[in-house]
Amino acid sequence: MMRAFLPLLLLLLAGCASYSGRGLAPGQSTEADVVAVMGQPTERRAGALPGETVLWYPRLPSGRESYAARIGADGRLMAIEQRLTEDNLDRLVKNKTTDEEVHNLFGPPWRVDQNPRMQREIWTYQFPAREEWKVLYVQFSPDHVLREYYYIDDPEIPRLPAGRMRR
Repeated sequence: MMRAFLPLLLLLLAGCASYSGRGLAPGQSTEADVVAVMGQPTERRAGALPGETVLWYPRLPSGRESYAARIGADGRLMAIEQRLTEDNLDRLVKNKTTDEEVHNLFGPPWRVDQNPRMQREIWTYQFPAREEWKVLYVQFSPDHVLREYYYIDDPEIPRLPAGRMRR
């Protein structure tokens, strides 16, 4: 019986991807290694450095993580970064930051909505919890410039009395 179960177990394990890139080594792992461990990326975008490519692995909505695997011009992994962080919020500048810059900072949004009355496109990112689950709403005007953003407690998470989360 165990012999019949072993191939099934190996097949299941082979299909599991490491969402955070665990086991990959910057400077040593190649792009092919990243794809083998993390799976096919949702997006490939040019990075900030010449020849750099960023492979995006968003785990939204339930994972509340968005990993950027940065691949250098030599085809080797430079870093894997979880981009949905409060530190990255400090880089948002109203009336200056563009939608491209937000995309490069946080990755593909979980949801994109239109608000025609305000002439806004709204991108939603769900952030991981420290004490409370958070959500970021980023509003862009037709010229693709960030006009407003809101970082608030996630309104879709049920709350217990006194504002504590139900887990």
